[in-house]
Amino acid sequence: MTTENPTRKIRIEKIVLHVGGTAEELEKGFKLLKLITGRTPAKMKSHKRIPAFGVRPNLDVGAVVTLRQNATEMLKKMLSAIENKLRKKQISENNFSFGVKEYIEIPGMEYQRDLGMMGLDVTVVFKRAGRRVKLRKVKSGKIPARQVISKQEIIKFMEDNFNTEFR
Repeated sequence: MTTENPTRKIRIEKIVLHVGGTAEELEKGFKLLKLITGRTPAKMKSHKRIPAFGVRPNLDVGAVVTLRQNATEMLKKMLSAIENKLRKKQISENNFSFGVKEYIEIPGMEYQRDLGMMGLDVTVVFKRAGRRVKLRKVKSGKIPARQVISKQEIIKFMEDNFNTEFR
């Protein structure tokens, strides 16, 4: 009888939905994230000056929403928008990211005339028990390399739990 170590179990920590843009594009993205999640997005500010894109410091350049509760339900919706297919190069340590080209591909979403056609980025972050030891402010400690969730472990987790195909 072999029992699996419960601290080695992989869990979804959070899902981050992100839209980039400036001025009017950003306002549309802000409304889109609010429509999809039902939560108020946070606006991200630029830190650098990039004249080619007309970006200056403290200019709003993105909107982001982090979901921790009901993360698996949102992930299922987002994966169905891309037909449950991911590429292996979209995976890195502890997370993976993908883009949804048009929000109308998400199940249950209808075209909104005031938004037009827009896409968004989705990042899924994984964790194991004990991750907080490294992140907390008081008495933070080091965690070993075996706590890192590898590409192969993420692929296996996604195939087992979400029937995702990898190319």
